[in-house]
Amino acid sequence: MDELTSSLPSGQHLLPSSRELIEGFEQDCLDRGLDGETVRRYLSALGLFSRFAEGHDISLPDVDKRVLRDFIQYRRAQGVKQKTLGNDFSALSAFYDYLCFEGHMQSNPVPPIRKRFLKAYKGDLDDPQKKLISVEDMTMLVNSVLDPRDRAIILLLAKTGVRRGELIAMDVDDIDWTEQSITLKPKRKRSNRLVFFDEECARALKRWLRIRGELKTKALFVGAGGERLKRNGVYSLVCKHAQRVGLHDSKSSKPEDHLTPHCFRHWFTTWLRRNGMPREFIQELRGDRRKEAIDIYDHIDRAELRKTYLACIPQLGI
Repeated sequence: MDELTSSLPSGQHLLPSSRELIEGFEQDCLDRGLDGETVRRYLSALGLFSRFAEGHDISLPDVDKRVLRDFIQYRRAQGVKQKTLGNDFSALSAFYDYLCFEGHMQSNPVPPIRKRFLKAYKGDLDDPQKKLISVEDMTMLVNSVLDPRDRAIILLLAKTGVRRGELIAMDVDDIDWTEQSITLKPKRKRSNRLVFFDEECARALKRWLRIRGELKTKALFVGAGGERLKRNGVYSLVCKHAQRVGLHDSKSSKPEDHLTPHCFRHWFTTWLRRNGMPREFIQELRGDRRKEAIDIYDHIDRAELRKTYLACIPQLGI
């Protein structure tokens, strides 16, 4: 026992610092099997909140509803959207659940604030805040991209609806060329790991793989240094190509003026549905967890899913 701890009255212990608490929370997230992107978002939000609390001379375990309300006002003054605030408070709630579990706090102060001041966002197949472009605009965008890697990435995002993190985690060996499918890495938020691609996407992928050649890394998409492409790299290349053809305005504050990687998931979902794909098939391809009992017990045949996908995925004529 160190000298400082031994000088405390019996039954009292030094509370870990904010940094130590956050480090403990990070390890707890990893121990519970949360995916890397979720942990990254949690830590980013916690870092922001920790700096806010420290600026008001408040330790993290001393946070109460007044501090949380002040934080909401602070973030709104910065111009963040309600959904971003919701994500911030998801991270805070998870953190304070951890503090309660470890015995550093008696109760989590976050849920009552979330319920009273932040609207709940219900998951659905559509996200009205995301930009939706036409099939013709998608064709224009893809045809404008000359770089084989970037074209393959954009086509894969559009034709599979995968998330950015799922795309950068793909390895060459994950591709089944016979079935024209890709097996994604396990993620907590994804129920079905299998996605299909069509002949247009297959040609772009094969062209990129010929240029990629033999590398030490097994990553499907690599950056200039030959290492696995990172999230920011995907975001930058999508916005760069979209801005060049007038589909993205980096200076605008309106969501409808931004074409980001997640917009391709919105495009994929919307056009499959408009082309007549059953909702439960779309949920399966998106990897959404089906909630209704009738959906859960309805087994989807893999061959039928692939056939329906090929019939409904928009053809770009490239």
